[in-house]
Amino acid sequence: MTQLSPAMAAALAGERVLLFGAVRIDLPGHPIRLLDGAGALTIGGELYQGRDDVYGVLDTIEGLEEAIGNDAPTLTIGLIPASDLALDALVDPAVQGCEVQVMIGVVNLASGQPVALPYQVFVGELDVPTIAWGENDLRLEYRVVSVAERFFQIEEGRRLSSAFHQSVWPGEKGLDHCTDVEVILAWGQSVDNSVVYTRSNVPGIAETFNRT
Repeated sequence: MTQLSPAMAAALAGERVLLFGAVRIDLPGHPIRLLDGAGALTIGGELYQGRDDVYGVLDTIEGLEEAIGNDAPTLTIGLIPASDLALDALVDPAVQGCEVQVMIGVVNLASGQPVALPYQVFVGELDVPTIAWGENDLRLEYRVVSVAERFFQIEEGRRLSSAFHQSVWPGEKGLDHCTDVEVILAWGQSVDNSVVYTRSNVPGIAETFNRT
């Protein structure tokens, strides 16, 4: 972890290290700030506790790793809801996409507070909730995805046309006279891809623009 602050790096090198994990979920109107155990810590001027009186406690964090791969990073956060009302609010489709931050830090044994701002190991957004029912047991597991997940969203319906362009930027008429734009893709034949071929719906007018 080369991005650790000097104070935190020094604390980790000490003989006695008290680590903690913290999770912040920015629900509308009520951000959840939870620790991975009992107690309370002030982080960045905000109070993090082992139990949120409205939503419950943090149960598990799975999938954390420090690596580079071909997949968008994901993890699973387990929560034990405080009530059925809390569970209902947590699975509301309106909270999908809320930001999630996962941090680890070190507690100063003398003051009982973090030695520095915690190290942020993951930033993502709530994706899919799964409810696990059991005898006298109710747990909620939330799949949390990184912002890189948005690169995989299907952009159906997007067109290089004036109508769609103005649906995003009303009154912007830069595409009013740009029609029938085509890009020729090589498929089983030798095609010069150093240029982009375009055509106009105006008879007798055809232009070729060099690719820059």
